[in-house]
Amino acid sequence: MYELSILARGGVLLTVRALAAGWPPGRLATRLRRDGWQPICRGAWAAPGKETDWRVRETALQLLRPRRVCRYDTAARLHRIELPAGMPAPPGSRASLPPEDVCLRRGLRVTTAARTAADLIRASASREQAVVVADSALSERRVEGVRRGPLVRYEELAAQLAVRRPGAPRARAWLALANPAAGSPAETVARLRMADASLHPECQPSLRTPAGRALHPDFLFREAGLAVEVEGFAYHGTRRAHERDIARFNALQSCPGIRRVLRFTARDVFAHPERMTAGIRAALAELAR
Repeated sequence: MYELSILARGGVLLTVRALAAGWPPGRLATRLRRDGWQPICRGAWAAPGKETDWRVRETALQLLRPRRVCRYDTAARLHRIELPAGMPAPPGSRASLPPEDVCLRRGLRVTTAARTAADLIRASASREQAVVVADSALSERRVEGVRRGPLVRYEELAAQLAVRRPGAPRARAWLALANPAAGSPAETVARLRMADASLHPECQPSLRTPAGRALHPDFLFREAGLAVEVEGFAYHGTRRAHERDIARFNALQSCPGIRRVLRFTARDVFAHPERMTAGIRAALAELAR
C-alpha cells in the first residue's frame, strides 16, 4: 500500500484512490483520523494542517468530478475579477460549455475570463453591478494584492454577450457603459453616479507635475481645473499607504491647470452619492466665478 500522502494530489486525498491502492476501509478510516486528515466533502480529505479554503474545496470537487468547471463567483475569484457588494447568487446551470469557453486557471478548470465576465454581467441585478464587473475585467489593476493586466478585450466581451442567452439584451446595454480606465469598483460607481447627475469628467487622464512626475487622477474636469479622487480604505489603510497618498495629493495640486482637488471615500460613493455630486457641483460653480 502506498502512503496516503503519496496518493494525495495537491494535498487532497480521494477515498476511492486510497481504496484502489489497497487500503482496507476500516484501516483507512482509522489512519485518516489518527493522522489528522480533514474532511472536505464526501469522499475527499485535506492533508493534515492544510488550510481548507474555497480553492481546496473546488480542487476536491474537480478531482471527484473531472468534468466540473468553476463558474460565476468562483471563476471570478480565480481570474481576480472584482465583484460588487450585493451581487446576487449565481443561477444554477448544468448546461454544457463549448471547449473554447473553458481554460485552466491556477490549476483548476474554469470558464474563460470573457465567459465569466459575460455570465456575471447577465446575472447582475443592477447597472452598477454589471459595469463594475465589466470595468474590472477590462482594466489593469491590483486585486487582492496582485497587480494584473486587462483580462479581456471589449470585443471579446461584446461577442460573448451577442449570443442569445437570458439577460443578454440588458447586458449589452450595460457593457456600453464600461470604461477600461476605471481603477476600482468605487471609481466605476462614482462615474455612473456622476453621469446620472449630468457630470462627465475625464477618467484617469495623464497629468505631469512641474518636476515631470506622471499622475493620473481618478477624474478631471479639465476646463474648471477640478480633480476628483475616490479613496478606498483597502488601498490607503496602512501608514505607508497614507504617507504615499499625502505626497500624491500634494503633487496633484501642483500640476499645471489644477485649481482644486476634491476627495471622497468609497463609503461616500456607495452610501451617499448625492453628497458627492452636490460637492462636485458646488466646487464647479465656485471655480466658474
